[in-house]
Amino acid sequence: MQQHEADVLYWMAEPTSALDQLRSFSQALVNFADPDTPASPDFSYDSWEHAFRQVALLTRERRVALLIDEVTYIVDVNSEFVGILQKVWDHWLSDADLLLGLCGSQMGLMQKHLLDYQAPLYGRATAVLKLPPLSFGATREFFPTYTPADRAKIYAIWGGIPAYWERLDPDATVFENLAQQLSPSSTWMLDEPRLLMQDFVTDPYNYVGIMRAIADGKHAIGDIAKRIGLTTSATSMYLSILRDTGFVVRRVPVTKRGTESRLGRYYVTDPYLRFYYRFLAAYQSKLALGKQKQMVRGIEDELPLFVEANTWQEMCTDWLLLASEHGAVDLPVEEVGSEWKRSYTIDVVGLDQQAKHLIMGSCFWSEKPDIAEVLDTLQKRSTAVIPDQDEWLAEYLLFTALSWTDEERAEAEAYLRELNTRRSKVSPIRVRLLDLAQVDEDLTAWTIGMYDRIPA
Repeated sequence: MQQHEADVLYWMAEPTSALDQLRSFSQALVNFADPDTPASPDFSYDSWEHAFRQVALLTRERRVALLIDEVTYIVDVNSEFVGILQKVWDHWLSDADLLLGLCGSQMGLMQKHLLDYQAPLYGRATAVLKLPPLSFGATREFFPTYTPADRAKIYAIWGGIPAYWERLDPDATVFENLAQQLSPSSTWMLDEPRLLMQDFVTDPYNYVGIMRAIADGKHAIGDIAKRIGLTTSATSMYLSILRDTGFVVRRVPVTKRGTESRLGRYYVTDPYLRFYYRFLAAYQSKLALGKQKQMVRGIEDELPLFVEANTWQEMCTDWLLLASEHGAVDLPVEEVGSEWKRSYTIDVVGLDQQAKHLIMGSCFWSEKPDIAEVLDTLQKRSTAVIPDQDEWLAEYLLFTALSWTDEERAEAEAYLRELNTRRSKVSPIRVRLLDLAQVDEDLTAWTIGMYDRIPA
């Protein structure tokens, strides 16, 4: 398929008046149709209906792709816009040689005005694409001079939103960037959570309390309810809305997927919101008093534990999922996640119930574990994880941000042989010691490979 840039009109709405928006679009359309004769600064069609009629006429000459970005800015100041668009689509544009794309970053408004059953354009979309954040594996492209550890910190703070990454100075350190983004001249980090949530809720107080409780490590519904002073039934109602809107995800142990497990835990979906509600939400008064440096020093001290409990474990889980897909583990698995009971948690678990494959891993960030102790624990818990009592093959993974030595790898191999002398339904065939450098290398390569498969 041939592609022609001249056949694509991309226009981004701005948060300005309805008249300014129509004028801006009108001039963009005229300049697109006849680049050699620019529109005058005051030119505007008299209505959106008239402007879209001109789009339809233009498609008689060639196929056109019209992409309108931040369409919710138009809806904010012109409540009739979507109804007008429905009318012109049904009368003219649906039969035109046109690809119309409507984009927006305010998901709540996009859902309400464009996608819901009651929305005027419901059922007319050929495709609905929700662009996820970039994965950690893309960070090297944006921050090539940063170490893997620094990029993990970047991801722990700002997640995978390119618009956040573009605000950062790759020549400054992670915490210099954080201090700059929290300076009085830059308020977006404090405004963003409020702007995101206002799309969905009008009374944010209990929602904010729940988000703060989860970000602070309270994942069970009973612990969340106790933290914010609500009943579990009221907390469940708020959590249901947060789940529906994508702010929170409920996870169950990997062996309980597809069941109504009572062991469900709640997590903040977006890394930046998780960071904000853990470190910034309660200290805005300090920032208002100009105590950014003091606050950043406190965050720098606490961030390693935050990375270990969140970002690093997610990176290790992603590694196992992709490693199985790329044949980089001895025992391919189908399901990947975590496993927990009331008394313990296993950070990374992969299962293939048909093949009887089990992979279990523990994640450490700033320190190395006692290899024998961790392997002994994983082996003892293996039989509790497998969903039946058949013979299973197992592989154990130990992740750390630090580098492993040859002596430590030899120690792991020796202990693997010792584990296999024990009688068990689970037979470990391999122990792998993985460090941050290896995980980073693999995630980067696999991410680039994934993007390379996307058609141009």
